[in-house]
Amino acid sequence: MAQTISTNQTPFTLLLRVRYGECDAQQVVFNARYADYIDIAMTEYFRVAVGGFQGLLEKELDNQVVSLHIDWFASAVFDDVLAINVSTQRVGNTSYSFDVLIRDAKTQKVLAKCAITYVMVDTQNYQKTPVPLWLREKLNADTQYPLIDQAGVSA
Repeated sequence: MAQTISTNQTPFTLLLRVRYGECDAQQVVFNARYADYIDIAMTEYFRVAVGGFQGLLEKELDNQVVSLHIDWFASAVFDDVLAINVSTQRVGNTSYSFDVLIRDAKTQKVLAKCAITYVMVDTQNYQKTPVPLWLREKLNADTQYPLIDQAGVSA
């Protein structure tokens, strides 16, 4: 039976500015770039929440994305600042899922809602392995995360 813990933690927030090269012929952010934004946000979240992916590797652990779902509601354009919120949705025996909300930082308009699931693997044979207690606790902690501003807008 899966051991699942749901959480209502305070979300982590990353501010990211849309670059010209991320836009398509319609002059909006190309849909595939949202997966890049999610990856950047998850990397920064893991850096703040659990000491980064390197900390996992040092413990002979890694994670792999097994599911990524994105629903779009509006478009971002060049030079918009995105506020990307990450919060733990659930932690199971061998996997963990996050909700990712992408908003326009200025208007707070929701641009996309995303869900991403990782499976925990060992680095010896890349097979599923249980999520260790220390990681489970960090993923479920209600922490006040610092704002990560890669857009250069906070002072």
